[in-house]
Amino acid sequence: GTWMHEVGAGWLMTSLSPDPLTVALVQAAGTAPMFLLALPAGALSDIVDRRRYLLVLQGWMAGVALTLALLAWSGGMTPAGLLALTLAMGIGSALMMPAWAALTPDLVPSDELPAAVVLSSVGINISRAIGPALAGLIIGVTGPWATFLLNAISFLGVIMVLWRWRPAPVEPVLPSERFFGALRVGLRYARREPALHAVLARALAFFLCASAGLALLPLVVRQELGGSANLYGGLLACVGAGAVGGAFLLPKLRKWLSRDALVAVASLLYALTLAALGLMRSTPALAVAMLVSGAAWIAVLSSLQVTAQTLAPAWVRSRALAVYMLTFFGAMTAGSGLWGTVARYWGLSTALLAAALGLALLVPLSRWFKLTG
Repeated sequence: GTWMHEVGAGWLMTSLSPDPLTVALVQAAGTAPMFLLALPAGALSDIVDRRRYLLVLQGWMAGVALTLALLAWSGGMTPAGLLALTLAMGIGSALMMPAWAALTPDLVPSDELPAAVVLSSVGINISRAIGPALAGLIIGVTGPWATFLLNAISFLGVIMVLWRWRPAPVEPVLPSERFFGALRVGLRYARREPALHAVLARALAFFLCASAGLALLPLVVRQELGGSANLYGGLLACVGAGAVGGAFLLPKLRKWLSRDALVAVASLLYALTLAALGLMRSTPALAVAMLVSGAAWIAVLSSLQVTAQTLAPAWVRSRALAVYMLTFFGAMTAGSGLWGTVARYWGLSTALLAAALGLALLVPLSRWFKLTG
């Protein structure tokens, strides 16, 4: 549902406004709420019942998706309206993600956590491979509104799973915290933990530049390739398929490479795919580049996420993950706006090549920030 929704929103904006910055702002609007809400959300997640909290948020996001579907179906959608509702969906995601990520260490033993994170990523990226391809077909037949409606329906499945899940009760080992006190403790932990600083620096370096690919892909398909929603969905499906393949290779790669080396190699591969997106106008060649980009993306994302999840003790885990997510989504938001502006004034190819060069140059600089584990 989520991946169909993203294809529908990106493609709808290219119909409402051809301006590169406006199209790139669709991704920015979805990630911007993490600036304000990631750490408060992490604090809430550490002090409230996570199951009930997630149920409320799933209901909110289902309502936003249904509103998008109704407006797009009736022809009442505007660029500003699409950005506002995308922002509302981003608020739900920002409040949800720290709590969702913090569940994994409670479900598996610590020695199985890296495999569990990769397995979770496989599930996400299988849907990422299927969802965009389905969205392209659906948009071609009905229009983008149907992708929003199907996303709204998909939340019912998540709500059902959360409703039936009964986590084992855990006796608190520390006194209960209040919201603002929990917020201060989370900030203090993030400020004083060098291992977390390394994760944040590596995330900022990668995602600030890598954001150009997903933000500008709709325009590459529509303006440079003259393609349809089917082609856009197909290329996004290649990203998902590449991530699934990369996830299965990761256990072997981790035997040969440290996390630092794996993130560096994957970053350079992703830089090459950004350059290919800026230079190539062959659909088969771009499909191969998108497969590689998915594998590189999952290698970086899983390495950083496992490090963030394992370095923090349970009592502050959601808040540590929230700071990581704030950096991740902040870099994605800033990068989307930056590369959209570059594309507006200097062209798509220039923006993508500049992002590729920036990412390649940041790799040697990031050696100052060593990842633990």
